[in-house]
Formats: sequence, structure tokens, C-alpha cells
Amino acid sequence: MSIDMKAVEALEAQLDATALDRVEQAVNQIVSAKERGGKVAVVTGSGPNIHEGVTTLLAELMRVGVVDGITTSSATISHEMAGSLDKIKRCMGEQVGVAPFYLPRGGEFQLTEMDDETLGKIAEHMPVDFDLIERLKRAEGKMTTKAAGNLAYPMGLWIEHLAWEVCALAKSHGASFEEIVGLGADERTMIGIGAKKGLPVMVTIPQLVGGGLAGLAIGDSISITERSARLARMLGDADVIIESGVALTQEIHDGPFERYMGHGLWAAWHGHYSYSLEGKSLVRIDLDPALEMVCQAERDGGAVQIAASDSLPKTKVFNTPFRMEMSGFARHEGSIPIICDIGVAWPIIARQVADRLGLDLEFISFPQETEEGKAMREYIVREIKPISREKMLKGLQSHVARNSGTWSGSAGAASSGGFPPGGGAGK
Repeated sequence: MSIDMKAVEALEAQLDATALDRVEQAVNQIVSAKERGGKVAVVTGSGPNIHEGVTTLLAELMRVGVVDGITTSSATISHEMAGSLDKIKRCMGEQVGVAPFYLPRGGEFQLTEMDDETLGKIAEHMPVDFDLIERLKRAEGKMTTKAAGNLAYPMGLWIEHLAWEVCALAKSHGASFEEIVGLGADERTMIGIGAKKGLPVMVTIPQLVGGGLAGLAIGDSISITERSARLARMLGDADVIIESGVALTQEIHDGPFERYMGHGLWAAWHGHYSYSLEGKSLVRIDLDPALEMVCQAERDGGAVQIAASDSLPKTKVFNTPFRMEMSGFARHEGSIPIICDIGVAWPIIARQVADRLGLDLEFISFPQETEEGKAMREYIVREIKPISREKMLKGLQSHVARNSGTWSGSAGAASSGGFPPGGGAGK
């Protein structure tokens, strides 16, 4: 993909002085961490991150060594399995013979536009109704670009069909669902490049449900406790944690193994792996102006910490809709709120970091409503391919041969910091 860095620079004109200053602070923290050999983790949500090309940009930042770990949603995993973005045709389901019982509100049924080779590969492993596909092609409808898979036939059904096979493979190898599917995914996706480079890409606990049956398969692949511990290790290893268009971030601020905000106290007491957010940089890209107000109230006089310590209702104290993740983020000394569209913030951050570190990017995202963003989305639809079952199985066989049947992702040195006086195991 050709990159117009002048267009990226023009995006900076859209930001106010505060947002620009916060972006600069974030870039400084990222560059400083990488220059001293530190790590950067990114916590993403679904929808907007896919549509704005942010997940594809994060895959590129993983490729060049800027991002070292990702948390995301089950929906994002299923979308990346299907190729990130698809062209689909929306038709009225009853007109093509789909019973109303199955149809969502509005009665639409969707067809994935795909080449014969991809369709043929799906048909090798799942029954495909070619007559339904022909009826959909002939029916009146509207073409659009959307997050891949999901409700479109046959790609959405194929991803959910494949998910249960992946779940069984993950269980038999002691691996997560995300690790297995990454072996067969396009390397321009987060799961694909993560598998290639041995970098963790994991779904958070609050974001498990949302990817249909794929989300359930992800949840079933490893236990909640193991998933929480793996996420804790990823976040514990990171010097900088960036939250991107995500609503639920309990693993960071309220996680069962994090000590600095207090929720991991008893886990650490009992000898479990734990980590601390103390000394880390937390960056949050968010459109909610209430986040800025709450963070400023904490900086001006510690109002959020006082409310937390005195068990006061924060929504009433600040007279604003107070989201759960605002509390820990605002109270953290290293927090950097960037009140901005993620589609605007990420390409600016990526360009500045790449310039400072002397990196050559082969992809950069743009806001989807811009001309550059429209071209970017066409590129993703055209170039990023859905998961290959054959590639996945071949990659799994190679991994097992190299690692004698073990899975590195399930390992990790626990560092509890020792048992407290009068407590811990064996007492």
C-alpha cells in the first residue's frame, strides 16, 4: 500500500492543542520505552478499530517491532479470521427463501463477495448452498463494505463452523484459540503477525462474548483463570499500555492479578502471579469528553482517589456518566487521555513513532470517511485474505515438531514477589 505521509500530517490540523500535546506525550513514552528495550501493549475494542484500519495498522506496528502484545475482542478475532473487511450484498431474506425465524431486525440477509477459489476452499469443509448464493446474486440489494464474516453467507457461517474445530485443537495442544487461528491467518492481521513473531494476541474476559459461536469457542479454549493470568503477564511486561476504542478494561484497572489499584491484593497474598501498574504509562484514546474532565479533577486535587477511598458514588460526585474504567485510569499518575477519534489519532501516532525510531511502514490507516480512508478500506478488502485451514494445520504441525508438543504461550515465569508475613501457601 502506498503511503501519503503528507495526508497523515494534515490530520494533525484536526486536533486541538490539548490533543496534540497528549499525542506528543504518548509518542515520547512509546519511543522512550522502545529505545531502552521496553515493551508496548495495546488494548483494543472491536467495530471502529476494524473499520478505521486500526487493527491492520497495529499488525504493521507489530511487524516493525513497536507493539509487543495485543488484547482485543472475540468479534475482532472472528473478523480477522474472515479477512478484516469484506464486500457484502444486503438483500431481503424472505425474497431469497430464508425463513423469517432466522432473520435479524429489518429482515436482511447478506452475501459475502468472494472469488471462486475461496468459495471452493470453504465448500471442501462445509456444506455450501450454491442455489442460495445464486438467488442472492440475482436479488435486488445493496453493496457495502463491513467487518468481515459476521452475518454474511457463507463467510460468517464458515468462521463459526471452523471455530469449534479450532477450539478442539486448542484444548488438545494446551493453547488458546487465538494462537491456533493465528497460524492460518493473513500476516497483515494482528492474530497472523502475532503467531509469526510469537507475540501474544488475546481476548479479554469482558470481551469474550460478541463474536458469535467463535466467541464461545474462544472462551472454551482455555479457562478463565488461565486467560486472566496470561493477560496479566502481557500487561505486566509492558512499559506502555494504550487503550484504543474499548469500553471495558477491567483486566487493566480492576484485574484480579493487578496490585496497584488494589484488586490483586489477595491473589498476590495467596502466591498467584501478579503485577503492578505502578511506573507504567497508560494512554487512552477515547471520544468521551467526560474522561478529560475526570482526569483533570484528579490532577487538580485528587478528587477521584478521595471518592474511591471514601466509597462515594462517582457518578454523583462528578455529575457525569462515570464509566468503570475511568476510575483506575484517572487515578494513575502515568495516565495520558487523548480525546480524539481513533481513526485520526493512530496514523499520527504511528507516523511520529516511525520517524523517531527510523522505521519504514508498509501500511498506515486513515479515517474511513476520507478519500485516503476509502482507498485503505478497498486495499484491506482486496489484499487481506481469510484464514486458511490448510495453512493453520500445517503451521500447527510445524509448531508441535519444533516444540515437542508444548505451547510456549501457556508458559511464563510467575513472579509473586513472595508471601506476606503470616500469610500465603503452607500457613
